[in-house]
Amino acid sequence: MDFEQARFNMVEQQVRTWEVFDQRVLEALMTVRREQFVPQSYRTLAFAEVEIPLGFGERMLRPVIEGKVLQAVQLQKNQTALEIGTGSGYFAACLAHLGQWVHTVEIVPELATQAQANLEAEGFDNVAVTTGDGLKALASPGPFDVIVLSGGVREVPRFLLDALAAGGRLFAFVGDERFMHGRLYTCSEPGKVRYEDLFETVVPMLRVPQPVAPALV
Repeated sequence: MDFEQARFNMVEQQVRTWEVFDQRVLEALMTVRREQFVPQSYRTLAFAEVEIPLGFGERMLRPVIEGKVLQAVQLQKNQTALEIGTGSGYFAACLAHLGQWVHTVEIVPELATQAQANLEAEGFDNVAVTTGDGLKALASPGPFDVIVLSGGVREVPRFLLDALAAGGRLFAFVGDERFMHGRLYTCSEPGKVRYEDLFETVVPMLRVPQPVAPALV
């Protein structure tokens, strides 16, 4: 398979046609090798307009969605980002290509380990991968210039909005399994956040830990 031609087709025929015109974003998608973050058995689908299974009930976002989110958050070279939901590590790699430092949190230990390996193999030394529930607590102290929730949530936890720097942006897919808004929150100053809905979609919900049943006595 000609991965370079497939990557070019993905950017030009899928992402750009969804009104993603930011040249920095398109360059990131052309540079980060998506096929290296896809399970071997699905590598031929690395650039297809599908959600690729990662195991453990998780899936990669479609390329057009990743492009829309990267364009929305406008991460700059001197800025830091937090990602909730690492998956394969691909989106963190795109953020790392655009920004200065990325901290990404994954609730599934096996995926966190694989993502770390993927990122190291591709030479990304400006990404920290943590295993944990990013919807419950910060993995590292803020503030962050950009925060991305890489799966659906019914609402954005307030502590994540409070972790934005002045001028910071948070992107989340807000809704349920049937309907979601791709929503961009912007912090004008500490404690003041506004939002706008950019597009409609449906993506996999972020996983939350299941409560442990009490032991039978």
